[in-house]
Amino acid sequence: MDNSKPPKLENQICFPLYVIAKEITGLYRPFLDELDITYPQYLVMMILWESDGHTVTHIGGKLFLDSGTLTPLLKRLEAKEFIVRKRKKEDERVVEVFLTDAGKQLQKKACEIPGKIQEKIGIQPEELLHLKDTVLKILKKIEK
Repeated sequence: MDNSKPPKLENQICFPLYVIAKEITGLYRPFLDELDITYPQYLVMMILWESDGHTVTHIGGKLFLDSGTLTPLLKRLEAKEFIVRKRKKEDERVVEVFLTDAGKQLQKKACEIPGKIQEKIGIQPEELLHLKDTVLKILKKIEK
C-alpha cells in the first residue's frame, strides 16, 4: 500500500458516516422541535423512557458524553420540567435523574418519531437493521 499519496475524501469511511449522522439528525429536528427538545436531549429522554432513574454517570456512559457536556443538557431538560435531578442520600456526589409527569407525557408524542424518520429515509427496515448491526460491530472494535 502506497502511503505517500494524500488521502482522498471519496476513499474514507469516516466521511460518509459523518455526513449520514449529520443528515439523519437533521431529519429529526422538525419532529423534536414540536416536542421542544434537541436531539441530544431526545437521547437522554429515550434512556429514561426505557427505565426511569439513572445516575448522570450511567447516562453519560450510554451516550458517550462526559459530565461537562451532559450536565448543561440535563439542566435544560430540568428547566423545561421534563426531568428532575436528585442527589443520592447515601452519597451526595451521585446525582440521579428521573422523569417528571411532563417527561412521561412527552414519550407518548415521541413514539411516532421513529416511524416518521423511517418513512423519510425510505429504506426497508431490514436494510436499516443491517446498517445498524455493522456500525455497532465497528463501534465495539473501536471501544476495545
